[in-house]
Amino acid sequence: MTLPNQLTTLRILLTPVFVWLILSDAPYLRIAGIGVFIIASLTDLYDGYHARKYRQTTRWGAFMDPLADKILITSAFIYFVHLGLLSLWMVIVVALRDVMVTLLRLYAEWKDKPVITSKSAKIKTALQNVLAYLLLLLSLLRERVLFSESISAIAERLLFHGWVYWAMLSLTLYTVYTGVAYLFENWQTLRAAYFGTHSTLNAS
Repeated sequence: MTLPNQLTTLRILLTPVFVWLILSDAPYLRIAGIGVFIIASLTDLYDGYHARKYRQTTRWGAFMDPLADKILITSAFIYFVHLGLLSLWMVIVVALRDVMVTLLRLYAEWKDKPVITSKSAKIKTALQNVLAYLLLLLSLLRERVLFSESISAIAERLLFHGWVYWAMLSLTLYTVYTGVAYLFENWQTLRAAYFGTHSTLNAS
């Protein structure tokens, strides 16, 4: 297994560690959870760079790398639902879109007709990351064991401000758009993979 693939696997393994720490009642464990999330995110930045620089891209990595990102970001969004920052239905819509696309990509890989991640999907992932990082940063700033009362109070107000709802709503709508765009952009590949299976069955 190449180093980029090892880092992708590590990112998946770090996700439950992040969830366990961030849900803790102990402030320092929550802070450690944010640190784990940052480390996991850094592995995403480096594994792509390493794979391109040393030409270690693999089909397994091309499929698992974005899947690992989805798992990590979705776990963060679920935590924000737990805090009351995000609406559950929005997170469900985002997660269902990602599950649908992942299953379609898995099927296409199985039929030896891999599809390429679109530019809009990459933008969607970047926006999800930005929102998750902002909310985690504010969650860190509200920890009174590290910061003053005034800083924690400002972070608290920003966390539970209306901008979070509208940012997540916009992200949800854009995520739905990327799902529909994915189907249109890869329709011929998915159609060939699906009907190719049936043609084989009919021929036999």
